[in-house]
Order: sequence, then C-alpha cells, then structure tokens
Amino acid sequence: MKPSTTAAQDRLFDALSPAVRALALRGVVRRYRKNTVIVNEGEVGESTFVLLEGRVKVYANDTCGREIIYDIVEPGDYFAEMSLDGAPRSASAMTLEPCICAVVDGPQMRAHLAYQPHAIEFMAHVGRRARAATLKARELALMDVYGRVVSTLEGQRGAATLDAPIIISPITHQTIASRVGASREMVSRLLKDLERGGYIDIGLRQIILKRKLPARW
Repeated sequence: MKPSTTAAQDRLFDALSPAVRALALRGVVRRYRKNTVIVNEGEVGESTFVLLEGRVKVYANDTCGREIIYDIVEPGDYFAEMSLDGAPRSASAMTLEPCICAVVDGPQMRAHLAYQPHAIEFMAHVGRRARAATLKARELALMDVYGRVVSTLEGQRGAATLDAPIIISPITHQTIASRVGASREMVSRLLKDLERGGYIDIGLRQIILKRKLPARW
C-alpha cells in the first residue's frame, strides 16, 4: 500500500519508471542535506535507496586514502542494492546536493523481489552495476591516466564531432581525478593540453567536447 505523501512527493514518484516507482512506494521518504554520507563502506545494512531528487556519488577510498568514484547516481535510479546478502557494503554514498530518497528496508525489498516482473528488472540492474564496477577496475589496472580521462569524458555520451559538440555539466577537475584515480594537478594539466589542442573548452563546472579526443597524448 502506498504511504501518505505530499503533492510534491507524488510528483517525484510519478516521474519514476513503473518498475522503480513500484520499488520506491515500498520505502520511507527521507531528506538529506548536501555532503551527507548516507552509506559507509564496510558497514552492514540491508536498505536500498531510490533517489527521487538530487545527486549522489558512490565511492571508495584506496589504501593511500585517495577517493575513487564508481558512479554518480541521478534521480530515478537507486543505489546500495548490492547489500542484500548481508555482507558489508563495498562502497560509500554521499549526497552532492540536497537529496530526497525513498529508503526501502530489507523485508520490503524481499517482498518486492518476490513479484517476478520487477525481480527480473532489478537483477538486470544489479548485473549492469557489477559489469560497470568490473570495467572500472580494468581501466584502473590497464589504462594510463590519459586513457582513463578520455574514457570518463566520452564514456556517457560518446565522442563529439565538429557539428555536434557535447557539454558535460556539472563536472570539476577534482571529480574527474577521483573517477580516474589520479591527482587533480595531473588531470588539470591533461585538460589544459587538450584545450590548447582545440579538443575541448573548459568552463565553470563544465567541459565542452568539441571533437573526438585522440587515443594517445
């Protein structure tokens, strides 16, 4: 049964896909301030979070304390869903701006998965997340820093062309550095070189891809 919601919350639920909406309606709506750590790596927890508003980064820290960003979660997606086996969480999650989530506890999630049509979509989503994590680990192991920067910039919307530039926003040098596992200074140098070469334009919290980035630099 759908919990009591305000009209504003109803609009957030209505913007979800049918499968994600069915999951979110099983949860409790909670609000989080910017820079709130919702999930801590290593802790035990069964709740899954459906993001209704705002953005959340999913990240971990390596043995040297450097932050590696696995994903930026947008409204309509969910996170922390891979803890249903009772194992410690493999990553942390922190809000990048004020956020609203529907928090679905373990018993409600298991009831949701018992409904076969939604279970199939949920498991497909988990599979995509697992493949993305494997790809991230492969990039960190096999690609040089420049290759990882190119993969980050072109990974979501593909390569730009002279007739169809691509605007990536919001994004910062530090965000890219955290995603590729490098220092901010190294990333800034690479971006400045690409700007001088006419491949990108760097603005305030945005990067414009002007043409396909070279495979080597």
